[in-house]
Amino acid sequence: MRAVASALTGIAKSRGMTVILVGHVTKDGAIAGPRALEHLVDVVISFDGERHSTLRMVRATKNRFGPADEIGCFEIGDGGVVGVPDPSHLFVSKRASPVAGSCVTVTMEGSRPLLAEVQSLVAQNAGGGSPRRAVSGLDPQRLAMINAVVERRGGVPLGNSDVFAASVGGVRIVEPAADMAIALAIASAAKDKALPVGMVAFGEVGLSGEVRRVGGIGRRLAEAARQGYTLAVVPPDPGPVPRGLRVVEIPDLGSVLNRLF
Repeated sequence: MRAVASALTGIAKSRGMTVILVGHVTKDGAIAGPRALEHLVDVVISFDGERHSTLRMVRATKNRFGPADEIGCFEIGDGGVVGVPDPSHLFVSKRASPVAGSCVTVTMEGSRPLLAEVQSLVAQNAGGGSPRRAVSGLDPQRLAMINAVVERRGGVPLGNSDVFAASVGGVRIVEPAADMAIALAIASAAKDKALPVGMVAFGEVGLSGEVRRVGGIGRRLAEAARQGYTLAVVPPDPGPVPRGLRVVEIPDLGSVLNRLF
């Protein structure tokens, strides 16, 4: 591999041409083989996505001549791979009336804000034994922590209930900014009360129930306003607010649950 890479480098420099190398990626997402190949090239681009989703992301994990946090969104269909200029609609349900246990958040894929919906279902554990905690598209450890905070700091009894949580559209949400949306979805499902129409929520939730700031708040709010949302539940001091969007600053989880329910 080193010999071939050295030969391709010599050809590219002598002819002034661009060389595209397609390599194998391990289960951990790293380029297989010697690291010399990754150090040699100028740009490393990955084309990946969830197995059961038609959406694919193009990410630049290395770029010597530009930013490495930009992404491209594509959808695999009958006509092949086509670009998706506005992928937010893929991760948000379209319904006529609000449903309990659903909350929309704004995630960041690189530097690109995307709207995503988190859904939760809380059911009484009628079979006895330990309550179930099932997750799809979310971090199971993160959900267990948020579940405990909602019960202890928010006053929502969940000890004898099965809790299910999932993201819409097959997108995987792992960033802490979605903590607030997950917590509100669980509380909404437990109380069987829908959240206000046109609301988005984001913010990291700590073990003491406080809501912490996250990165890219301005871009998240701008994307929510562009998509037609009118209410945003955010951490304190969000900065400039786009026109047409009402922002509610929440210092802790208990206060937002008292206001909404």
